[in-house]
Amino acid sequence: MKLITGLGNPGAQYAGHRHNIGFMALDRIADDHGFSPWRSKFNGLVSEGRFGPDKVVLLKPQTFMNDSGRSVQAASAFHKIDVADVIVFHDELDLAPGKVRLKTGGGHAGHNGLRSIHAHLSPEYDRVRLGIGHPGHKDRVAGYVLHDFAKADQDWLDDVLRGISDGIAELVAGHGDRFLNAIAQRVAPPRSSTTAPKPKPAPTPPDNAEDTRSAMQKLMDRFK
Repeated sequence: MKLITGLGNPGAQYAGHRHNIGFMALDRIADDHGFSPWRSKFNGLVSEGRFGPDKVVLLKPQTFMNDSGRSVQAASAFHKIDVADVIVFHDELDLAPGKVRLKTGGGHAGHNGLRSIHAHLSPEYDRVRLGIGHPGHKDRVAGYVLHDFAKADQDWLDDVLRGISDGIAELVAGHGDRFLNAIAQRVAPPRSSTTAPKPKPAPTPPDNAEDTRSAMQKLMDRFK
């Protein structure tokens, strides 16, 4: 069994914030893969489903970001889920918008949701780091993350969420590289093989080649 947690803040006023991209990812997974309706449990909202033999519990803590760990601990303890089977989706300032990376263990880098999970569980869970970019100065971080994604962000955001949904079964099965590849296929799809190749320039005859053009052709070529 896997416990997949998305980090965010509860309430409609926070729904479109950059800080809530973890909630957005779980909503897309639940909608696309026919998971159960969300219900209140473990100080959060829970939805359940399966990917092949693997049962999956989706959790959106409703304790506000700074206390996310309390909800994660309650859910993992109830289901007897080891910390190695906990996956957390969260916003990442240190990655460019649209970039996604996987990480196991390590520090929380000042992210209050991760800090809380560290304190209530341990640092040794898996993380899906969802890049949102950095505002440029640490004094602007709070206002940046607690603000809706810009209209210009909507295309890449939708691509990332669709890619997460495409590849989530691979992540649950332990194939992180395939999961990231599914996202890459959405964010930067390969060029179509049907695209006509650019015409090659006509070869330039060597200097000592015989010029077989007529006088008229030479004149026409001169004024092209």
